[in-house]
Amino acid sequence: MTDQATDAEPDIPGKPTSASRTTLSHIMTHSDTNLLGTVHGGVIMKLVDDAAGAVAGRHSGGPAVTASMDEMAFLEPIRVGDLVHVKAQVNWTGRTSMEVGVRVLAERWNESTPATQVGSAYLVFAAVDADGKPRRVPPVITETDRDRRRYQEAQIRRTHRLARRRAIRELREKRAAAGLED
Repeated sequence: MTDQATDAEPDIPGKPTSASRTTLSHIMTHSDTNLLGTVHGGVIMKLVDDAAGAVAGRHSGGPAVTASMDEMAFLEPIRVGDLVHVKAQVNWTGRTSMEVGVRVLAERWNESTPATQVGSAYLVFAAVDADGKPRRVPPVITETDRDRRRYQEAQIRRTHRLARRRAIRELREKRAAAGLED
């Protein structure tokens, strides 16, 4: 199955990256902490998924579901009292899927120092219709050099995701053919 548009399907007008870009902000509290007293990674991952889902829904014009999350990087710990900003945008689109890039920034809620990047992630969303079946998404229109770089990098990540999936499937098929169980 390919995610590229075919000539048999009508063209959908593209949307610029700025049309769906969003920022979700949240103050971290004690209920967000782990046993070490810093914000739990799962809390940040949920915020990342929420922001990315909003962007994917905006870009596709309807429901979109998380298909995968990769390269989630935690660069610095986040503390109670930090104001966290989760910035997301569509980096790349295929026929029915989109890669959304997310940057996580944090700043002290009561200080005027600049926010610093504390994390990043890439998520793939699939647009779905009311029956949960894949539906077409508009192509993303890059607007800046940064957007064009993100688009090119997203294509590389997609190629790697597909190659990894194919290699794992082939390995499992070989093991099954040899009568090996997992």
